[in-house]
Amino acid sequence: MSEVIQQQGNLQTPGSWPGGDGGGGDWPRYPRLYEAIPASGPTSGGNTVLLTGSGLLGTSQVTFGGVPATIIAQDPYGGSVTVIAPAHAAGTVQVIATTPRGHSNGVSYTYTVTPPTGPTVTALIPSSGPTTGGTAFAIIGTNLTGATVTFNGVAALGVSINATGTVLTGTTPPGPAGNVPVVVTTPAGSTAVVGGFTYTAPPPVAILLSPSSGSTAGGTAFVLTGSNLSGASVTFNGVAATGVSVNASGTALVGFTPAGPLGNVPVVVTTPAGSTAVVGGFTYTAPPLPVVTSLSPSSGSTAGGTAFVLTGSNLSGASVTFNGVAATGVSVNASGTALIGFTPAGPLGNVPVVVTTPGGSAVVAGGYAYV
Repeated sequence: MSEVIQQQGNLQTPGSWPGGDGGGGDWPRYPRLYEAIPASGPTSGGNTVLLTGSGLLGTSQVTFGGVPATIIAQDPYGGSVTVIAPAHAAGTVQVIATTPRGHSNGVSYTYTVTPPTGPTVTALIPSSGPTTGGTAFAIIGTNLTGATVTFNGVAALGVSINATGTVLTGTTPPGPAGNVPVVVTTPAGSTAVVGGFTYTAPPPVAILLSPSSGSTAGGTAFVLTGSNLSGASVTFNGVAATGVSVNASGTALVGFTPAGPLGNVPVVVTTPAGSTAVVGGFTYTAPPLPVVTSLSPSSGSTAGGTAFVLTGSNLSGASVTFNGVAATGVSVNASGTALIGFTPAGPLGNVPVVVTTPGGSAVVAGGYAYV
């Protein structure tokens, strides 16, 4: 009987067990989980989950459906464990914590399929480039993985995306001058880049002006060769050339010089993309003097009205006087080699006939005889 009493005297009450529910001791407490907060997350994992419970001190492993999570924090009193959820197939799984005292009970956690998020774009660098394409660009944003990019509906070239899906690089395709839409497309959707992309035409290039000189009277036909000449205008000493036309490839321009002062003047070619000066400019020269070789007929009525033909060279723009009085109906052929008109009335006898052009004047040998 005394032995029993002695043995009973050595027993400890539950409240005095170390680590027991009565507190204050070191008796091992088995781990227990109460809940997971939050109780659901994406199948991709990566979200933070707080596990509440008791006896969780020294947790060495937490599994979600058998897949280990990453432990990032523990309550020093064993009341909670914070983990990063691992990836897992969709559905509800059991979360179990393991401590030196064993495995806990399981609490439910549900993996859900999260619809993919469409791309977002915060910047396009640069926002402009030449119409010829080939401009290296970078698009900054999010959810760019698997993206394609179009400029005005044409796919960009050499597209590459970093591992985090935040930077996309490539080169622009050729495009028309002006602003065009830029669209980024992923399996999750599409987004338009605010501001788009502005294609700029390259500035004109002038290689050769032929001829490089001509009459101050203007009208000299010229050819200007180069590149990027589409839509160009040309000025000589600030005065626009006339009859300007450019070929389809933008490599040749033709036109006629305006009148200009004697000497060398600047020639400037201008397109929507810019301007360029023609090296060497253009030299205005005095027009050649008119040359008369014959006047037929060489005589006619004093009443005037006799039709005549005057032949020679450099007759373009000419006027004719008989005894100082202008002939009427004067016209010159395109080559400047023949002039026709009607004589004015004049006094009986021989009178001087003078032909005048921008280049000067010439007296017709033998004059004209009024009869």
